[in-house]
Amino acid sequence: MTAPKKGAKPEKVTTTESRAVRWILTGVALAFIALFLVLPLAAVFTEALRKGWSAYLDGLREPDAWSAIKLTLITAVIAVPLNLVFGVAAAWCIAKYEFKGKAFLTTLIDLPFSISPVVAGLMYVLVFGANGWLGPWLQAHDIKIIFAVPGIVLATVFVTFPFIARELIPLMQAQGNDEEQAAIVLGASGWQTFWHVTLPNIKWGLLYGVILCNARAMGEFGAVSVVSGHIRGQTNTIPLHVEILYNEYQSVAAFAAASLLALLALVTLLIKTVAEWKSEQQRKAAAELPPERPTPVTVQP
Repeated sequence: MTAPKKGAKPEKVTTTESRAVRWILTGVALAFIALFLVLPLAAVFTEALRKGWSAYLDGLREPDAWSAIKLTLITAVIAVPLNLVFGVAAAWCIAKYEFKGKAFLTTLIDLPFSISPVVAGLMYVLVFGANGWLGPWLQAHDIKIIFAVPGIVLATVFVTFPFIARELIPLMQAQGNDEEQAAIVLGASGWQTFWHVTLPNIKWGLLYGVILCNARAMGEFGAVSVVSGHIRGQTNTIPLHVEILYNEYQSVAAFAAASLLALLALVTLLIKTVAEWKSEQQRKAAAELPPERPTPVTVQP
């Protein structure tokens, strides 16, 4: 067995399947993507523009449409920062420390993944509704949560809070505690350690988690549908507005509003791709750095 020549490129590893099998598998994957992803997305924009740009813009200029857009943005602006704080704190706690109840906390973070959004909405109705546990007290103090903006925000926070934490926990666990411990030994405070050591290491994973959280917050339907009351112009988000317009056979206006969510999905995909590319470039750059040489110590006679 001869050793590879110096400077020679490594041989490309190929699969054992035949060329025909590879072509068939690739074709099936592309056909699946075209049929279930590209075609429905193209249909949304086609139907939205079926009667021209004027009808499309008229569908978005309606007062109810503007109210739905504003409520969706307000909900996302409130829910995403709350989940950002919780996700970073939970990931830091789970990845960096050992304590009793750690497994239970991890299970609670995954709870919204296992509960139907409709059930999540019903839980808030049972707690804050007129006949719920806190309903009489809320009515006595003229505080509205269900069928109002606070209920929509609470339901959205519940269904979206695992995204950032679940993105950061494995990343922080893989990085370990060595850099943070070194910073603390050198005299850095906990806040300085987080801003100058932890945050630069997790920034792309954090950005990815925020993107997913924002996309889910703006597109949530089930939980919001239960707690909103479907009051037009007041408690309808974009997904609920689309449902109402479609049920009323206003297809152009419905697809015009739906195209906003489709554009959000495309922008999310673009930012996700950039974040993953940046993260990969940062990882490769760190791997190619030469090992640091220890500083020689001069011993005084």
